[in-house]
Amino acid sequence: MPADPATPSPTTAAASVRTVLVTGAAGYIGSHTCVELLAAGYRVVGIDNFDNSSSRAVDAIARVAGRPLRFVEGDVADAAVLQRLFADHPIDAVVHFAGLKAVNESVREPLRYYRTNLDSTMTLLEQMAARGVTNLVFSSSCTVYGEPERLPIDESAPLGAVNPYGRTKLIIEDMMRDLAAAEPAWRISLLRYFNPVGAHESGAIGEDPLGIPNGLMPYVMQVAVGRRDKVAVYGNDYETADGTCVRDYIHVVDLAQGHLAALATLERGEPGCRAYNLGTGNGTTVLEMLAASSKAVGHDIAYEIVGRRAGDAPVVYADPTMANRDLGWHATRTIHDMCVDHWRWQSTHPWGFQDPPADAVAS
Repeated sequence: MPADPATPSPTTAAASVRTVLVTGAAGYIGSHTCVELLAAGYRVVGIDNFDNSSSRAVDAIARVAGRPLRFVEGDVADAAVLQRLFADHPIDAVVHFAGLKAVNESVREPLRYYRTNLDSTMTLLEQMAARGVTNLVFSSSCTVYGEPERLPIDESAPLGAVNPYGRTKLIIEDMMRDLAAAEPAWRISLLRYFNPVGAHESGAIGEDPLGIPNGLMPYVMQVAVGRRDKVAVYGNDYETADGTCVRDYIHVVDLAQGHLAALATLERGEPGCRAYNLGTGNGTTVLEMLAASSKAVGHDIAYEIVGRRAGDAPVVYADPTMANRDLGWHATRTIHDMCVDHWRWQSTHPWGFQDPPADAVAS
């Protein structure tokens, strides 16, 4: 395939896989991964239906990367949309983010989660197979481990999701393992994320949840910017350093770069389907994260201790040894970096990519 004269020469890592389809490209992790792919010399084709994202993210990706991506607005579950996309663009590999991702919402609306996440993935895999595109990086989650039996969690830990969101990830993983076993041409990386936070250092893209945030960091930062009154800390009587839950927080840019490492490894590796944890290997308590966030924003962030939340494991953190060894990838950014970068995004975009409501007063 001849080089695109408008595109810089690919890096060594991008030399074989030159055009990457990113599903859910306008989302939090998808947008940061698009920036890293473009910066590495890949051509990027993005698709998103903006169900939980904004079209403004697409323009922001191009500004940050200094290069545009080719973009298709559409639903990954729509076979006709994907047929046209694959016909119009010579795709070499796919990074699959598209899907619903809120644990609490999945408990309330399980059928919506099963329909959306499974249908979109099955449609994507069918269209990839029809076009002979067999390099795939899948956005999985540490929720596939359920409540961990041992720490740190490595890839050999028992699998058993405890909510519909996690079960959709686990079903998709099984689907992909079966596909790779049946069709030896497939090369698939399952990337099990721990807790992505932070934003691009430019402050131009970041996490933009619609409605009430499900994660700690976006809620903390919305309190810091004046959109919400205080953070609820669910329990302070766990057997941890300060009684609050421990999680493995990873900077979203480190996470995005993990996808590039996985793509490069797929190209030079053996066929098959392999899972990797993407985390730091370190745990941070809720109160430690609140203290780091307060330091980053320059003032105390209001919070209150409330009762434990059902289903919260006291301590969860990764063993990322396999990703370090096999992918040549390491998380390098600190909790301080995560908080500073997330605040830069939130303080310059108090309402994310959305327009503020007419009666909004954000500090």
